[in-house]
Amino acid sequence: VSTQSTGSSGINAEYGIIPIIAKSDTVSKSELDTFKANIMEELRANDVEIYTFPTDDETVADVNKDMNEMMPFAVVGSREDVKVGETVVRGREYPWGVVEIENEQHCDFVKLREMLIRTNMEDLREVTHRKHYELYRRGKLKQMGITDDGAHPVSLQETYEQKRAEHLDELQRIENEMRQNFVNKVREKDLELKRNEKELAAKYEGLRKENNEEKKRLDEDRKKLEDDLAAIKKKKEDLERANAEQANGQNTKSKKK
Repeated sequence: VSTQSTGSSGINAEYGIIPIIAKSDTVSKSELDTFKANIMEELRANDVEIYTFPTDDETVADVNKDMNEMMPFAVVGSREDVKVGETVVRGREYPWGVVEIENEQHCDFVKLREMLIRTNMEDLREVTHRKHYELYRRGKLKQMGITDDGAHPVSLQETYEQKRAEHLDELQRIENEMRQNFVNKVREKDLELKRNEKELAAKYEGLRKENNEEKKRLDEDRKKLEDDLAAIKKKKEDLERANAEQANGQNTKSKKK
């Protein structure tokens, strides 16, 4: 974990941190000592609080004190079994030799396992519950808007009922808001349809008037045309009658002669 992203209120507030150096067989002993010192200095500089083995129990005080000074633990991991002489061990085989996982001269794996599982398991569980879980629990309650200072225990049942009531109120508010929005949209759509209906009615009325006026004009033109045709026909008949009378008059004069 990068210490740049942690701090006294960061990851160490929620977890018990035990620093280790993985693949420690990639550096020499002198480089490893320097690396350990640099890591601890960086953790202190960034206010990263790590788990320390308790020294208040006289039966394990000396051992735990030595283990605290050994941090961070330099470990090597492997899933392979390697034969060393007549013994098969868990380790990593290189051209120059074998790194044994459970050899305290090669790495700190055995010390770390001893400290965590056999010597300080109960203390680690207690610290995790008393400190880290308690901080986690209070943080979660704070996110829910509940303040728990430790002096006044919070009833989870009351908290649940309160949050449930608030949630139901919020759901009801959202439902009312959605219903009102739906009613408003229906009203707006109804007004829009009525407006469109009026526009269509006005357009239809305008077209109807134009059609009536056009029909009236055509009727007038037709009547005028019929009158003109009737006048032309009458003139033609009058002309034919006049020509016939003139022809009859000439025929009568010819007979008299």
